[in-house]
Amino acid sequence: MFVANLLSADSGGEKTLRARIVVVEDEPDLREAVVEYLGANGYDVTEAADAAQARALIETETFQLAILDIAMPGEDGLSLARYLRSKMPLGIIFATAAGTSIDRIVGLELGADDYVVKPYELRELLARVRSVLRRVPASFEAAPKKAEAAARRIIGFGDYSADLDARMVNGPGGASIELSKSEFDVLEVFLTRANRLLTRAAISEAIGVVDEGEDSRAIDIRIMRLRKKIEDDPANPRFLRTVRGEGYIFSVPGADAS
Repeated sequence: MFVANLLSADSGGEKTLRARIVVVEDEPDLREAVVEYLGANGYDVTEAADAAQARALIETETFQLAILDIAMPGEDGLSLARYLRSKMPLGIIFATAAGTSIDRIVGLELGADDYVVKPYELRELLARVRSVLRRVPASFEAAPKKAEAAARRIIGFGDYSADLDARMVNGPGGASIELSKSEFDVLEVFLTRANRLLTRAAISEAIGVVDEGEDSRAIDIRIMRLRKKIEDDPANPRFLRTVRGEGYIFSVPGADAS
């Protein structure tokens, strides 16, 4: 496993932190080339050959960006992306084979910041890496605090807070809000993708539910029930808003749209 030096010297000789990137790719030659190229261009790069290795890395390390191959043996990149986003606020670039537009569409709905189509040029990848890193949280001094908050997985919205690991929600004054499993599943999807438009298909995919055609209102029913428990006025929601004809947005002022 290749890991570039985390500390680099700036023009004044002082040490500065470099953006940390994890490359998850099952093709050894491509993975080695990407790691070497990004490392040579000033990034701290760690590699993983599959999702299992990536999950092990996340337990002890934090990253600002993940480059994920979608089609990997075992757990695919789409599933891994959901796991990574539940652990830390990082940018995601998917690598997908030519002609697999459905992977790109699903990837973007799940929160990818960008994608590249194989075979790609390393210069193109570098340009996309730089673009995504300009958009994701880049304060390395704040990174330990963000990592700690992500490890606890406690997310606040208004007067409410949700502990995603304990699967508990507290309302104003600390009162416990009772949610069913299906309601909490939907809430977790929204909280980990705050301020971003989600289609019904994307929500269904994220919670592992098959939405059987246009006549199915399963997601809408769950959202209606959730609103009754977390909104002061469910008919005029403060958090969980409908975008007619497109889907839903969970609005959390001050949260990053990731």
